Amino acid sequence: MGTEHSKNKGRRSMVFLRKGAKLPAWEDALLSGREPKSLLKRGLRYVSLSLIMKGMTSTPDFLWGLPEVQKLNLSRNQLVMIPPSLGKLDRLVVLNLGGNCLKCLPKEIGLLRNLKVLFVNMNCLTEVPAELSLCRKLEVLSLSHNRISQLPLSLTDLTSLRKLNLSNNRFVQIPLCIFALRSLDFLHLGSNRLENIAESIQYLVNLQILIVENNNIRNLPRSLCYIATLELLNVDYNALQSLPDDLYLLRRLRRIAWNPMDKGLHIAHNPLSRPLPEVVEGGLDVLFNYLREKKEHN
Repeated sequence: MGTEHSKNKGRRSMVFLRKGAKLPAWEDALLSGREPKSLLKRGLRYVSLSLIMKGMTSTPDFLWGLPEVQKLNLSRNQLVMIPPSLGKLDRLVVLNLGGNCLKCLPKEIGLLRNLKVLFVNMNCLTEVPAELSLCRKLEVLSLSHNRISQLPLSLTDLTSLRKLNLSNNRFVQIPLCIFALRSLDFLHLGSNRLENIAESIQYLVNLQILIVENNNIRNLPRSLCYIATLELLNVDYNALQSLPDDLYLLRRLRRIAWNPMDKGLHIAHNPLSRPLPEVVEGGLDVLFNYLREKKEHN
């Protein structure tokens, strides 16, 4: 019996070795005759698989035979596409595809009904599949550093989404679907091509952090001043010449902030009309008092 077991084991190893000889070096190095399941890490809450920085240009076939995976990290490779087989991993909770060369996502991503966190930052995406809206449990979505200029209206269905990073893309205006995402507490639209912020921003009633730095925004809407939850507003490096008089209503902005990580009002590097530059130098209290008095006199 022991001899038969040894033969079976050797036969199985030979199968992987023969397969490995035809596959890229990174996959041969990963398996080396082992079962693919040996790459899985079983934690207290999740079954994880990390294939970060493996030099992959395509995904390994064995991946789609591991339906138990809940956290999958394929970041910082050279992947140019993700096949429809992704839909087989329907237990995924966290998926990291950041730092690849992806130009699109398969529509089968909509089959990942348990997905809560998705990173597709630092790729070459020009669009987002409408089927992503089927991932109703999604809470965190990063699409930063791509080539996206619009989002499908269907993303209004992502009602659980709390954090959305769209920085370093090609948006000329804030996509309409975003204003329906009432659970958002973090929205990053820095380094795009925005020229304004729509009045509809007021519907994001739970927003705590709004970053729109490095755009070409000329005016802030009055409705922005009614988002009482805002703790960080970053409008650095824009084209602002004036500020809305009601800005003083944002009472959770504690200071004029200079460090990117600090909460408060970031307003540096804007062509503010006088006397606003001098007022801002006096701090947030001085600015708010100035705006309040200005409104009363008007």
